[in-house]
Amino acid sequence: MLTVLLILLPLALSLITFMIKDEGAVKKFALAGSLAEFAVAVAAFVQYKTSCHCTLLFHADWFSSMGISLRFGLDGIGLLLVAMTTFLVPVIILSTFSHSYKLPSSFYGLILLMEMALVGVFASFDGMMFYIFWELALIPAWFICALWGGNDRIRITFKFFIFTFTGSLFMLVALIWVYLRTPAPHSFGFEWMLAAKLSPMEQSWIFAAFFLAFAIKIPIFPFHTWQPDTYAESPPAGSMLLAGIMLKMGLFGIIRWLIPICPQAVQQWAPGAMTLGVIGIVYASVIAIRQQDLKRLVAYSSIAHVGLIATGIFACSIYAMEGAVIQMVSHGINIVGLFIIIDAIERRTGTREIAKLGGIASKAPRLAIFFMIILLGSVALPLTNGFVGEFLLLLGIFEAHPIFAAVAGLTIILSAVYMLWMYQRVMLGKTNELTANITDLTWVEMATLIPLVVMIFWIGVYPSFFIETSLGDVLQILSLPINK
Repeated sequence: MLTVLLILLPLALSLITFMIKDEGAVKKFALAGSLAEFAVAVAAFVQYKTSCHCTLLFHADWFSSMGISLRFGLDGIGLLLVAMTTFLVPVIILSTFSHSYKLPSSFYGLILLMEMALVGVFASFDGMMFYIFWELALIPAWFICALWGGNDRIRITFKFFIFTFTGSLFMLVALIWVYLRTPAPHSFGFEWMLAAKLSPMEQSWIFAAFFLAFAIKIPIFPFHTWQPDTYAESPPAGSMLLAGIMLKMGLFGIIRWLIPICPQAVQQWAPGAMTLGVIGIVYASVIAIRQQDLKRLVAYSSIAHVGLIATGIFACSIYAMEGAVIQMVSHGINIVGLFIIIDAIERRTGTREIAKLGGIASKAPRLAIFFMIILLGSVALPLTNGFVGEFLLLLGIFEAHPIFAAVAGLTIILSAVYMLWMYQRVMLGKTNELTANITDLTWVEMATLIPLVVMIFWIGVYPSFFIETSLGDVLQILSLPINK
């Protein structure tokens, strides 16, 4: 029942939030509700860890004649991503307390509604449920960006919608095709879809349809063009939700659905997918070095990092797959922290242009310290969360394709280049008229960053707690006939 509660609770909270009119009250209620959701996720995590890693499965008939059921569960991989989602949403909501939004009840209600959909994606063990929640997550994300975004938000969000919705249609066609190949009576249930009788040609077409949908959402080069503009034009909370959580839907979809359903096609087409991932790493890193806008720089750095994760997933090795799972969580933590820092700088100076900043560390030492810690996690310094995931990813990729690993390793070098260059230009040097009177972090802002810093060091120092959670499910996925 905890799995169902994780989906129903944010739905109920969002409906209540839509009816609260006072801005202060709606902020406090949304924060309290998201913390309650996190508490349920912690309870589910404890139950999973103390009951032989048994999937927290819930099943109820829905459209039984069509083979659609309310089938939800949390294995180790899904549980880590649900825990990450429910951990980050309160942080994101708290980070908005420094802002005043028009229609606050709608703003916070949409955030909680999006949380419900994201949890549903990570918990679905029915193909149609996965698709429904996949689409539901797009709706609040679009409204958040379109209503509270920047001046060019309408054009950018339309592009974002067209890209993601088009990919979703291909995924729907693939799901229906697999459903029609499942044993009678046909079903969208996970076990039935794994048992679908697909020819090698069918697997290739199913792989292509799934990959397109997931590659757009992640995004993987060359399907990334919607991402930098959307992140830059979205409100801070929207950028955090998109980069920190929503893009993990695509990576999770590859692990949960694409690889198990199309194992032979994965063997055939994985080198091509890895090639796109590696190209994206180098391309996005080089573009990031040339960026002058803080948000766009972080957006391109995100493309590089998720390109490495996608490359590792398609390497289909234990080390790489475990690294991908850990890095999904780590990337969410780090990218949300970076966007919080950028938001704090922009609110104080009125700009995100790197050339117009400088000397902030001398005036705001707490801001400089938190910025540096999160940055070091992003560049994979040992004893931080980023190091664990990237080390495992590169080790696993090297086992499968040494050349890909050599090129993918550039993400560490290049990320250190553009991240440290950004820090130097923004935080060090002399102050100017925009930064001379900048104030340091408030206690509320520190409260949003401290949990992220704790997680950066927890994952970096004691990664086995998280690795053991997903190891059994990673081994189960890799036991499929991928290499047969």
